Amino acid sequence: MLLTVRGQELNCTVTVNSDQVSQTNQQVFATLERSLLEFVNKTRWTRRVVQENERLDCRIFITVTNFESSRFQANIQVQSSRPVYNTSYQTPVFNYKDDQFNFEYIEFQPLVFNENILDSNLVGVIAYYVYIMLGLDADTFELEGGTEYYKIAQGIVTQAQGINAPGWGQTASNNRSRFQLVDNLLSNTFREYRIALYNYHRKGLDIMADNNSTGKQIIAGSLRLFETLIQRRPNAFLIQTFFDAKSEEIQNIFSDGPKVDIVQLKETLNKVAPFYASTWNQITY
Repeated sequence: MLLTVRGQELNCTVTVNSDQVSQTNQQVFATLERSLLEFVNKTRWTRRVVQENERLDCRIFITVTNFESSRFQANIQVQSSRPVYNTSYQTPVFNYKDDQFNFEYIEFQPLVFNENILDSNLVGVIAYYVYIMLGLDADTFELEGGTEYYKIAQGIVTQAQGINAPGWGQTASNNRSRFQLVDNLLSNTFREYRIALYNYHRKGLDIMADNNSTGKQIIAGSLRLFETLIQRRPNAFLIQTFFDAKSEEIQNIFSDGPKVDIVQLKETLNKVAPFYASTWNQITY
C-alpha cells in the first residue's frame, strides 16, 4: 500500500507492509497506514510558514514482522530528500533503517503528538524521525540550521525513557540507538558532519548547474572533512548515515563532467567510508 497527501511542513508518503504477518484481517494495517499518513502530513511540526514548494519530501516505510492483538513488532525506514537549485533533481539527504520499533496500536485510535507528554511509542518514534529529517534538511540550507529541531528530537528521547520501549537507550549493541543519533548530531565532537552536510549541498550541489567544476571541487572538499572526524571518532556511525544516503550520488557526480583529482578523492572515500569500497571502485573518468 502507498498513500500520499499534501499538508503542512511535510510532503510524505507512508507505506505499511504486512506481508510477513499471517493475518487474515488486513484492515488494521490499512487503517494504521492511513492514520500515520494524516498524522505526519497534517500535524504542525514547526512555527514556520511553509509554501507548498518548500515542503520536505520524505518517505516512511514500516515493515510489520509480528502482530498479536494490538502489539506490533516492526522496523521503520525513513528517507528524505531536497531539491537542488536550478534543477529538477532531488538529492537524497537521509536514508535510515531502525529495527527496534515495537508499539501498540488499536485501530482508529487518534495519533496526537504532545511535546511535553509521550505515552505512545508509535507517536514518539514517528515524531522523533520527523524532527531528525527536518533538522537535516535545515542543515543543508544553513550552517547548523537544524539545531532547534534536533533539540525537540532530543526532548522526545528524554520523554521516551519512561515508556520502556527499545531503541531509546543511551547504549545499544551497535551504538545506533535514537539517543546516540540525536546526541551525536548536537555534539561538537561531530561538528564536521554538519559542516560537510552544509558545504556539500548549499555550496556544492546548489551551484553545479551554474558552475559544475567549482561545485564538484567543493563537494570533494566537504568529503575530506570526514577525515578529521574519523581521527577523533574512528567508528562514528553518523558518517555511515551520510554515505548510506549519498554513495550512489557521489559515484555519479564524479564519474561525469569536469575532472577533479579522482585518485585523491578515492583515497578519501576509502578512508572515511570503506564500507562502500565497491561503489568507489566504480568511479571512473
